[in-house]
Amino acid sequence: MIEGGVERRGLGRRELAVAVGILSVMASIGSAGAQTSAESTFDRIRRTKVLRIAALPGELPYFQKNLATGEWSGACISMAADIAKVFDSRLEYVESTYGNSVLDLQSNKIDLAFALNPTPARALAIGFTHPMIIHPFGCLAKHDLDPKTWADINKPDIRIAYDIGSLHETVAKRFAPKAQLTGFKTRDDCTLALQSGRVDVHILAAILGLSTVGKNPSMGPYHLLVSPLVALPSSLGIQREADTRFADVLNAWLDYNRGIGQIREWLLGGLALVGVKPDQVPPELTF
Repeated sequence: MIEGGVERRGLGRRELAVAVGILSVMASIGSAGAQTSAESTFDRIRRTKVLRIAALPGELPYFQKNLATGEWSGACISMAADIAKVFDSRLEYVESTYGNSVLDLQSNKIDLAFALNPTPARALAIGFTHPMIIHPFGCLAKHDLDPKTWADINKPDIRIAYDIGSLHETVAKRFAPKAQLTGFKTRDDCTLALQSGRVDVHILAAILGLSTVGKNPSMGPYHLLVSPLVALPSSLGIQREADTRFADVLNAWLDYNRGIGQIREWLLGGLALVGVKPDQVPPELTF
């Protein structure tokens, strides 16, 4: 057959067989590539024997990196090491921040991020486990102030500090709207404002408040506020995927270790790294 000045003829049986074979091999390669790219977190960890976690320098009591040795410690490092044992794997640390750890999960740089509040906005992007702890809120206060409830600081003459964009800001505005509210860029800025007398109260979640007291004992005590008790879950962040086996194992691990009090022991161990003594932990504070 002549078409456009170029002779075209049908494939012979031998050429047809070769073509079919090539197509089969290409389809097989393509299928294998698709399976590799879609490998679940559970399967990847079992295959590589590596559990990748977000590690946050300086975020005690959860994380601490020894700059001289490069070794990591802290409550979440202890937890991660125990999870790695379940999978017969070793830990791989990816330095990150709370905000970037969400992006690291989305881009498949890590398998696990610790101590994240499962906000609705974050839940659009990543998955979450059962709560690691239910994290209550309270405050540090000037020494002539001993608040026990939110009503004690929800007064026009009380000056309250919070770090902008945090849950501290959310709860301060919700439960102490009558007070003089001032936002600062960082938690350290809030602490300095309290130390210098520019504010009367610094709103902090319990673990962060206790850590501040551990570093600066003169800032204590930490006041856990009630009526109401304001507490939000802190969970592990994971990649959102159809295969739920990794999440199922983590949820079982969390429920078990929280139930036997091991999560509390790890957290108290992390707090000890910043100098927090057991008697500085409010007795009504449970993890």
